[in-house]
Amino acid sequence: MTSRRGTAPGLTYRAVDPEAGVPPGTTSNYFRDRDQLLAEAGARVHVRLSAPEEVMADPRAEEPSAGRVAALLGDVMKRLTTRRSSYLALLELRLEANRRPGLAAALTATVRDSFDLSVGFHEAAGLPGGRDEVLLLYLALTGLTVERLTLPEAFAGYSDAQVVGLLVDRILAGE
Repeated sequence: MTSRRGTAPGLTYRAVDPEAGVPPGTTSNYFRDRDQLLAEAGARVHVRLSAPEEVMADPRAEEPSAGRVAALLGDVMKRLTTRRSSYLALLELRLEANRRPGLAAALTATVRDSFDLSVGFHEAAGLPGGRDEVLLLYLALTGLTVERLTLPEAFAGYSDAQVVGLLVDRILAGE
């Protein structure tokens, strides 16, 4: 979603059909309205940014520790920054959701489901901290991602690994 045609305002039935290589009008057969089209795009972006199945399949694959939390968050950061256009597309969809209540509801449900999945994994893995700590780590990581993708030089003196380490150390300090 980098050109006007690729931004949320440019994501229309007419624009999707040629990109998908389908005859004109095909997209409208699959999505009842633009909100559904945008919500499905958001859900797809979340899937693209999700942890690989092999990571999610066995939460107890490694010893639970703050170091493992930092490693998992480091992997998340790597996915978000290497799939830059996907995360920026998600940010554009979130901005569009401010004008579209149906889209806002769909994205909210997707984010809540994703968060609940993260909490479930965290608990199943026996990692330090609980739901509140996962929330704080999630919010901090999304803020870091926005900074890295939009103004990368603003905090150039800190690597992603350093910031993730600081977050984990501070948020899980009492665990």
